[in-house]
Amino acid sequence: MTPFFRTVSIFSFLFFLSARLPAQSINELVNKAKLKIEQVNDYEASGRMKTNVTFLKVPVAQVKIYFKKPNKLKVKSEKGISFIPKGAVSINMNNVFSGNDYTLIDGGREMMGTTAVRIARLLPNDENSEVVLSTVYIEEATALVRKARTTTKDNGTYELEMTYGKYASFGLPDKIIFSFNTKDYKLPKGVTFDFDDGTRTSPADKKGNKKGRAEIFFSSYLVNKGVSDSVFQ
Repeated sequence: MTPFFRTVSIFSFLFFLSARLPAQSINELVNKAKLKIEQVNDYEASGRMKTNVTFLKVPVAQVKIYFKKPNKLKVKSEKGISFIPKGAVSINMNNVFSGNDYTLIDGGREMMGTTAVRIARLLPNDENSEVVLSTVYIEEATALVRKARTTTKDNGTYELEMTYGKYASFGLPDKIIFSFNTKDYKLPKGVTFDFDDGTRTSPADKKGNKKGRAEIFFSSYLVNKGVSDSVFQ
């Protein structure tokens, strides 16, 4: 056999072999992503949060983020006040994957930049669930969640984009971009900020369903070291 035909035969065999190998199902990929995330029982993270809300000038803040299973999450600024809207509970991916009481639909494949992802749509089986639909974009090679979009009955749609680094083995991102509806952005009592560019927006405009954005850059995590319940009170 000549070298040319030997090479063709090898490629034909590899093609045949790959065609016979079972593709990873969306259920298998979701389970891998869940197992990665479920390693984390609790964490305390330090980071920096940049918030972009149309009608406010919100200063960049140093923040602490606390999480404890199953669904406790708290974000505190350096002054001890959290400025995250109520939909921020979806920052915790455990909430997206909580339980197994949902119907899982394969949404196909897509490219996020240069990253190939599988799309999983989670439809809650409980008709009384606040969540209507969660759409999760999972990197097939690593089982890391790159993006998640959660649509709720009463609080609109929230979207997360995650970038990973040294904590990827725990499914914990180095950066989160969190998009939310500004009508759900509540300032704590007694706290005020300047309006953008000196242009004061009317109360009616502030109640509009515009998009806000928060970026959290994580500098460190303390994982599975224990977090007191008092932190979340």
